[in-house]
Amino acid sequence: MLNAGVLGAGHLGKIHLRLLNQSNKYNLIGFYDADEENGKQVETEFGYKFFNSIDDLIEAVDVIDIVTPTLSHYDCAKKAIAKGKHIFIEKPITNTIEEAEHIRELLAENNLRGQVGHVERFNPAFLAVKEDIKNPMFIETHRLAEFNPRGTDVPVVLDLMIHDIDIVLSLVKAKVKHVSASGVSVISDTPDIANARLEFENGCVANLTASRISLKKMRKARFFQKDAYISVDFLAKKCEVVKMKDAPENPGDFDMILQNAEGVKKQIYFDNPSIASNNAILDELETFADAINNNTTPVVTLHDGTEALRVANQIINSF
Repeated sequence: MLNAGVLGAGHLGKIHLRLLNQSNKYNLIGFYDADEENGKQVETEFGYKFFNSIDDLIEAVDVIDIVTPTLSHYDCAKKAIAKGKHIFIEKPITNTIEEAEHIRELLAENNLRGQVGHVERFNPAFLAVKEDIKNPMFIETHRLAEFNPRGTDVPVVLDLMIHDIDIVLSLVKAKVKHVSASGVSVISDTPDIANARLEFENGCVANLTASRISLKKMRKARFFQKDAYISVDFLAKKCEVVKMKDAPENPGDFDMILQNAEGVKKQIYFDNPSIASNNAILDELETFADAINNNTTPVVTLHDGTEALRVANQIINSF
């Protein structure tokens, strides 16, 4: 088991603490929080050991789980790497691309592992259809949330849309060649609703919408590719795969047949992928433990996290 420590005991930090504590791949040593009063309260309520020194916690563990505000990610990661510790770091990876690149260099120099917390990669609905998504040419995503003051210190692109940016970049095997976007600040000082259009060198187009001032929650993505339409509901953990193939010469009474203007007939059929229930946050933490123990590449690398941040910044800069 890997000895683990958590930096940050806010809303998400408490979830990480609970899951690391129940995992059979980690031994939770304790946590550090800059707010000593909150740290002691969490220690009293849940029984996790509170370290009042970040350096003492880093010294005591093999893996540091960074769940602090984004502005502090870089400094926390540098301290951990300097002590030879592997790092799991929440999204967005850092505040700037330069910081992210430097962390990647430091990890490589010290032969350490790092993973970024893009948790939707572990969503069971996405995992169920991931292998069916091949060379998508049009992608549409909607990630809508009700207003919550937590997270409004950054634009909605870094708060919400970055999840979908990472998903899209993981599937489209081409570089982004053009970004256009618009964003509007409604309640916050930074944009609360945004739409972005990403054009890739292979011709794929992705249209991403994110809002944190919606009256209802939505986290959906649709992928269009030759002979297939695939939808993923990240919130409800449901998916749908609609495929087309050449129609048989003698279709059955219940076969769905479409004929285009040229007379070509296609049969439509539905796939119902099996969705395995899981805890996505636990899975991302435990696959990181596997990567460390087996000396393999983590599922979401620091390169992935850096590229998601790079595109997010391009979107913000194009407002």
